[in-house]
Amino acid sequence: MAAALNVGRREQGRTWPNPAVGALVVRDTANGPVVIGRGWTARGGRPHAEPQALAQAGEGARGATLYVTLEPCSHHGGTPPCVDAVRAAGIARVVAAVQDPDFRVAGRGFAILREAGIGVDVGIGAAQALVDHAGHMLRVTEGRPHVMLKLAVSADGKVGLAGRHPTAITGETARGRVHMLRATHDAVLTGIGTVLADNPLLTCRLPGMEDRSPLRIVLDADLRLPPTSALARSLDVAPLWIVAAEDAPAEPETVLGAMGIEVMRVRRRPEGGLDLDDTLKLLALRGLTRVMVEAGPRVAASFVAAGLVDEVNLFEAPTVLGVGALDALEGLPLSALGDYLSVVEEQWQGVDRLRIMRRR
Repeated sequence: MAAALNVGRREQGRTWPNPAVGALVVRDTANGPVVIGRGWTARGGRPHAEPQALAQAGEGARGATLYVTLEPCSHHGGTPPCVDAVRAAGIARVVAAVQDPDFRVAGRGFAILREAGIGVDVGIGAAQALVDHAGHMLRVTEGRPHVMLKLAVSADGKVGLAGRHPTAITGETARGRVHMLRATHDAVLTGIGTVLADNPLLTCRLPGMEDRSPLRIVLDADLRLPPTSALARSLDVAPLWIVAAEDAPAEPETVLGAMGIEVMRVRRRPEGGLDLDDTLKLLALRGLTRVMVEAGPRVAASFVAAGLVDEVNLFEAPTVLGVGALDALEGLPLSALGDYLSVVEEQWQGVDRLRIMRRR
């Protein structure tokens, strides 16, 4: 199952609105189990992992075991039900990590397989599968994508110089890890303040992985995004969506729309800023499952305060920025992350420490 999970991550960030599933067909031989078919959800969500693994295995699938990271689908969508392919291939046993909460499946896939005389075991590798498929699970059960907040802070918990001036904090290794995180998320989200201050690209620029750049999203209540910004001028690399307030002016939307930038609107909160719950629900309706928030202290704090962060990748550099530097979370101590998130892993990225936190 660990190998199936690894295979499933190959297109993570590019399969939305479908989950990134991995599947292996395994035969027992005199020399031990042998993998004879591998499959993973393709870019755009189709074809699914199971039929690809079965096709690679061919006739060898008859009497073999299928390891799959999520319950095989049992409904007609853009492709026929995967359970039909499993039955037709003659698979003797299915080992699945977790059940799919989608109401169109939700145990029905397992029931169909059992009715066909196929052995079904569920739960092996479930803990990691729930992490890998968290975006799919949240979109189905709560109507929003999984939110991962990336923060890069100095040793004294700062993210910029006094006067909101940006500065490099982490080293090259950590920055490479951030590009990999972008590559494995459906979208990266930032605020208009960061765009105006930093003029970022928010693309994946790892050698050989430039085509893994995610969709870019900007929270821009009043539609202030400059048409000359790096984001607006790089639509050939990755799409750009703007989330604006319902009462934002129409003229900028016309200009941006003519460039190929999609503008969506949500409610403005009474105290100002966009309604984040509505924003995430809208993104889920558009098919997004995994959103990486890479923004300034104001937007980062708003997600934390709203209880909408599911995971944090906190990069901590040895650099000290000193008194007057910009706090990582505006109006909140960095310790606020611990209100509902716990550290699950620590590692070093060069001289920088990475703490991975997840919702308790």
